[in-house]
Amino acid sequence: MASEPASTLGSFLRDRRIRLDPATFGFKAGRRRTPGLRREEVAQRANISPTWYTWLEQGRGGAPSADVLNRIASGLMLTEPEREHLFLLAFGHRPEARYAPQDGTTPRLQHVLDAMPHSPALIKTATWDVVAWNRAAAVLLTDYGALPPRQRNILRLMFSHPGVRRANEDWQNVARFAVGAFRADATRAGASAEIAQLVEDLSRTSPEFAALWRDNEVVGHAEGTKRLRHPEIGLIELEVSTFAVEGRPDLAMMVFNPATPDCAARIAALIARRGDAPGGADQA
Repeated sequence: MASEPASTLGSFLRDRRIRLDPATFGFKAGRRRTPGLRREEVAQRANISPTWYTWLEQGRGGAPSADVLNRIASGLMLTEPEREHLFLLAFGHRPEARYAPQDGTTPRLQHVLDAMPHSPALIKTATWDVVAWNRAAAVLLTDYGALPPRQRNILRLMFSHPGVRRANEDWQNVARFAVGAFRADATRAGASAEIAQLVEDLSRTSPEFAALWRDNEVVGHAEGTKRLRHPEIGLIELEVSTFAVEGRPDLAMMVFNPATPDCAARIAALIARRGDAPGGADQA
């Protein structure tokens, strides 16, 4: 008798196979005993043996390799969540990270940011490009809308913008933490190729970044605190929380909440005075 995981894997493959229209892939529809693609047609699209694919659906033949599963996922035109589910059924873990950045965010994500009028919030990619922000972030952190898209990168700003450096209390430790967290984010997302150019650029222009990168530190940054010295309202403390964006493994949301009622009052007053810095996004 086939094991439960194998049977579940086979059922999932069969379910996705019979949902596909043969004509879409250039196969003759003709008379078919069952809807969807035939097993040999999926095998042809995945470039694997028809017998091997049949065994997978029947729960026989042992565990497939990750390469075979990826080819089957492509042959069945699985979405990224479906591909992840396929790997969980076969191996009990998600597939190896495969960075696939997409352009921009969505209006709905922007609405989430804008719902926090006094807490700076932004959306960043795995390579730390800022792709969306709210009005509070533009006023308190950086007016990202005034920058060219290429410069809307947290590390580029940290290591090349004098104003950002002055604003961060204990900049050296902040920078060390940022580089370690960036390394973890990019590696987790499978973005090793994408970070190569950024690391090369920063290493060439900033000896401090180059030294920190060589240290190979890796840290997590789900939560933390940030102390900023703002030219108008003085020293403020923010509680930083980072959240994954469901369905977008290339994105994360960072929210900077005022740590004390006094900080909250000063931030609110600053935002009320500065009505010329709207939030924004690079929207798809």
